[in-house]
Amino acid sequence: MKSQNGFLKFQRAFSALVIPVSFVIAVIVFKGIMGDNGHFQGNSNANAPIPGDFLGVIYKGGFIVPVIMTLLLTVISFSLERYFTINKAGGKGSAVKFVETIKTNLSKNDISSAISECDRFQGSIASVSKAALQKYQLLEKDTTMTKEQKLLDIQKNIEEATSLELPSLEQNLPVLATISSVATMMGLLGTVLGMIRSFAAMANAGAPDSVALSTGISEALINTAFGIGTGALAVVMYNYFTTKIDKLTYSIDEAGYSIVQTFASKH
Repeated sequence: MKSQNGFLKFQRAFSALVIPVSFVIAVIVFKGIMGDNGHFQGNSNANAPIPGDFLGVIYKGGFIVPVIMTLLLTVISFSLERYFTINKAGGKGSAVKFVETIKTNLSKNDISSAISECDRFQGSIASVSKAALQKYQLLEKDTTMTKEQKLLDIQKNIEEATSLELPSLEQNLPVLATISSVATMMGLLGTVLGMIRSFAAMANAGAPDSVALSTGISEALINTAFGIGTGALAVVMYNYFTTKIDKLTYSIDEAGYSIVQTFASKH
């Protein structure tokens, strides 16, 4: 329990730091690398970027770029964190084989071997199964409760153990879901601001300012692409992780159901 609480505290601290740290990194990259004068004609970032210089082109996207870059870095950071966390929660090996092994041990009424298998496999499925098996062992010796009460007690124990595991699995996923929408909207905001700049250049008396016009169009297109790309990545990662969590939850339910059914059939 203490290790679980400590891990959740670490996750919360990590979640709180990712966005501000990503923003600082994004500003440094935007100002110090993309905004370096060497990427622009006349050695000044006030001018148009050198043809073919990708960093200079992105810099001309304007102040919305570091905001979207912050969202992108946040998506990448949370995706990596979720990948390692969920893989660790999946245990060592195949969840299907683990459940089958638990069923086999239960059919032989070998609870000790089933618990040893949980210690070997580890992960969320093993944690919930071990809690249920320990309750199983305890209730086998209890003579004060009816069979129905024991079954309800085991089921309650499984639900409580599952509720302790799910928060660590679903941590930061709401952020990915939010970024999937926010990134696209920020890209559209950058598009609108860029088009405003373009039309302002065209409205000048006489010949339009070609530099200002191209800068505005560049800002519009860059922010659109950057925002949509970030939003798309967030959607893909969110769906990927929710699918993996659903599979883990199904395995937990299957293992729990097997334990309850075995107790019901043997007692």
